[in-house]
Amino acid sequence: MPSVDIPTEKWTGQIHQVTLGAGGRKQVTVGGETTLPFLKFDGSIPNKPAVAIEIQDCAPADWSPTLLSAWGDVVNDPAAWAKKAVEYGAEAIMLNLKSAHPDEGNTGAAEAKAVTDKVLSAVDVPLLVIGPGVVEKDNEVLPAVSEAARGQRIAMGNCEEKNYRTTVAVCIADGHVAIPSSPVDLNLAKQLNILLTDAGLPIDSILMDPTTGALGYGLEYTYSVMERLRLAGLGGDKMTAMPIINNVGADAWKQKEAKVSEGLPETWGDMETRGIMWEEQTAIALLQAGSNLLVLRHPKSVEKVSAAIAKLMG
Repeated sequence: MPSVDIPTEKWTGQIHQVTLGAGGRKQVTVGGETTLPFLKFDGSIPNKPAVAIEIQDCAPADWSPTLLSAWGDVVNDPAAWAKKAVEYGAEAIMLNLKSAHPDEGNTGAAEAKAVTDKVLSAVDVPLLVIGPGVVEKDNEVLPAVSEAARGQRIAMGNCEEKNYRTTVAVCIADGHVAIPSSPVDLNLAKQLNILLTDAGLPIDSILMDPTTGALGYGLEYTYSVMERLRLAGLGGDKMTAMPIINNVGADAWKQKEAKVSEGLPETWGDMETRGIMWEEQTAIALLQAGSNLLVLRHPKSVEKVSAAIAKLMG
């Protein structure tokens, strides 16, 4: 038979590479691809998507019982939790400063610095830290976190239009990566990236978070926006070509399908299995949309999603 030429798509742009971890810490590099997700016949994919596990600085009060039972007593100690997460396959740790929220513990800079020190000492994988999502508190705790991790190249958020200057300043000063968070909208994500680079943050120090909608709760819209970001970036728009991070676990596990056991049809099945599947399927869909770093909660989800990434990468 005559040979057949397989048609390929050639892109003019490339997704920026971002490396997490420094100062003797293990490194994780994401981004760098010149093609759409997993289409290696069209271009280069030098770095596989990475998987992180979320831990919190205090025992979660609003998590599903099945999710809490998967972790046991380590949820009471962030350092022990981080170690267990690495044992379960986490390539990075996301530390959620939940206790800093005014409606939770209203802790401050000293507590944020102490828990960051503790987690950094416990594990050698890269660290990501997110504040409570209240501008005033984020501006209080993130500089303390940045100082504690100086030279170790962590990633920090929430970096929003209202507070990006504070986050950018400490990232530049201490050598860290910013996580700009925007509503699910291509233009808003791009605009925030422009603001960060205009303020002096290097383009290889940005992991953009376009916000995650879980399966059944906005996944299709999230997928569409992420896909458009990838198409624009590969088409040559440098301000949409940042690697994407998705905090999958936080959105997937708050849905009723993942945490409700009563008043549902028997055909919905076991709650724990259902919750893991909800997180897993959300994550795998977002991988296809262009996610470079997935943040998960359940150890079994980490195992399944990591296996899917290995298979997709061939």
